[in-house]
Amino acid sequence: MNNNDVLGLNQNVAGALSYLLGIITGVIFFVLANENKYVKFHAAQSIIVFIAVYLVSVVSGWIPLIGGILSAAVSLAGFILWIGLMYKAYSGEKFKLPVLGDLAESLSSS
Repeated sequence: MNNNDVLGLNQNVAGALSYLLGIITGVIFFVLANENKYVKFHAAQSIIVFIAVYLVSVVSGWIPLIGGILSAAVSLAGFILWIGLMYKAYSGEKFKLPVLGDLAESLSSS
Protein backbone atom coordinates (compact mmCIF):
# COMPACT_ATOMS: atom_id res chain seq x y z
CA MET A 1 0.00 0.00 0.00
CA ASN A 2 1.35 3.39 -1.05
CA ASN A 3 1.59 6.35 1.37
CA ASN A 4 -0.85 8.24 -0.86
CA ASP A 5 -3.49 5.51 -0.65
CA VAL A 6 -6.66 5.89 1.40
CA LEU A 7 -8.66 2.75 2.14
CA GLY A 8 -6.56 0.94 -0.46
CA LEU A 9 -7.58 3.46 -3.14
CA ASN A 10 -5.27 5.74 -5.08
CA GLN A 11 -5.56 9.28 -3.68
CA ASN A 12 -7.04 10.57 -6.98
CA VAL A 13 -9.81 7.98 -6.84
CA ALA A 14 -10.43 8.65 -3.14
CA GLY A 15 -10.52 12.40 -3.82
CA ALA A 16 -13.10 11.94 -6.58
CA LEU A 17 -15.18 9.54 -4.49
CA SER A 18 -15.32 12.08 -1.67
CA TYR A 19 -17.69 14.07 -3.93
CA LEU A 20 -19.76 11.05 -5.06
CA LEU A 21 -22.54 11.29 -2.46
CA GLY A 22 -21.85 14.85 -1.41
CA ILE A 23 -21.84 15.39 2.33
CA ILE A 24 -22.02 11.65 3.14
CA THR A 25 -18.88 10.56 1.30
CA GLY A 26 -17.22 13.86 2.19
CA VAL A 27 -17.54 13.07 5.89
CA ILE A 28 -16.45 9.45 5.41
CA PHE A 29 -13.29 10.36 3.50
CA PHE A 30 -12.55 13.33 5.77
CA VAL A 31 -12.52 11.03 8.79
CA LEU A 32 -10.65 8.19 7.10
CA ALA A 33 -8.07 10.22 5.14
CA ASN A 34 -5.72 10.37 8.14
CA GLU A 35 -2.63 12.29 7.01
CA ASN A 36 -3.46 12.49 3.29
CA LYS A 37 -3.95 16.23 2.78
CA TYR A 38 -5.10 15.82 -0.85
CA VAL A 39 -8.03 13.57 0.02
CA LYS A 40 -8.81 15.50 3.21
CA PHE A 41 -9.00 18.75 1.19
CA HIS A 42 -11.39 17.29 -1.39
CA ALA A 43 -13.52 15.71 1.34
CA ALA A 44 -13.74 19.02 3.22
CA GLN A 45 -14.56 20.92 0.02
CA SER A 46 -17.26 18.35 -0.77
CA ILE A 47 -18.91 18.86 2.62
CA ILE A 48 -18.78 22.65 2.40
CA VAL A 49 -19.86 22.93 -1.23
CA PHE A 50 -22.85 20.64 -0.90
CA ILE A 51 -24.05 22.26 2.30
CA ALA A 52 -23.81 25.63 0.54
CA VAL A 53 -25.60 24.41 -2.61
CA TYR A 54 -28.37 22.86 -0.52
CA LEU A 55 -28.87 25.99 1.59
CA VAL A 56 -28.85 28.36 -1.41
CA SER A 57 -31.28 26.10 -3.27
CA VAL A 58 -33.71 25.94 -0.34
CA VAL A 59 -33.52 29.64 0.48
CA SER A 60 -33.90 30.68 -3.17
CA GLY A 61 -36.99 28.50 -3.37
CA TRP A 62 -38.69 30.79 -0.84
CA ILE A 63 -38.46 33.83 -3.13
CA PRO A 64 -41.93 34.65 -4.49
CA LEU A 65 -42.59 34.22 -8.23
CA ILE A 66 -39.06 33.29 -9.34
CA GLY A 67 -38.06 31.06 -6.44
CA GLY A 68 -38.80 27.78 -8.17
CA ILE A 69 -36.84 28.72 -11.27
CA LEU A 70 -33.95 30.09 -9.24
CA SER A 71 -33.86 27.00 -7.05
CA ALA A 72 -33.82 24.76 -10.14
CA ALA A 73 -30.97 26.83 -11.63
CA VAL A 74 -28.95 26.50 -8.41
CA SER A 75 -29.56 22.73 -8.41
CA LEU A 76 -28.42 22.48 -12.04
CA ALA A 77 -25.30 24.54 -11.26
CA GLY A 78 -24.66 22.27 -8.27
CA PHE A 79 -24.90 19.20 -10.52
CA ILE A 80 -22.43 20.68 -13.01
CA LEU A 81 -20.11 21.65 -10.16
CA TRP A 82 -20.36 18.12 -8.72
CA ILE A 83 -19.27 16.53 -12.03
CA GLY A 84 -16.48 19.09 -12.50
CA LEU A 85 -15.10 18.67 -8.99
CA MET A 86 -15.09 14.89 -9.28
CA TYR A 87 -13.24 15.13 -12.61
CA LYS A 88 -10.66 17.59 -11.24
CA ALA A 89 -10.02 15.43 -8.17
CA TYR A 90 -9.69 12.27 -10.29
CA SER A 91 -7.26 14.11 -12.60
CA GLY A 92 -5.04 14.85 -9.61
CA GLU A 93 -5.77 18.57 -9.58
CA LYS A 94 -6.34 20.35 -6.29
CA PHE A 95 -9.01 22.62 -7.74
CA LYS A 96 -9.90 25.14 -5.06
CA LEU A 97 -13.16 27.06 -5.33
CA PRO A 98 -13.12 30.72 -4.30
CA VAL A 99 -14.01 31.26 -0.63
CA LEU A 100 -15.34 27.73 -0.05
CA GLY A 101 -12.04 26.20 -1.15
CA ASP A 102 -10.14 28.44 1.25
CA LEU A 103 -12.35 27.24 4.08
CA ALA A 104 -11.85 23.63 3.01
CA GLU A 105 -8.11 24.14 2.90
CA SER A 106 -8.06 25.53 6.43
CA LEU A 107 -10.16 22.58 7.68
CA SER A 108 -8.03 19.98 5.93
CA SER A 109 -4.74 21.34 7.23
CA SER A 110 -5.81 21.30 10.89
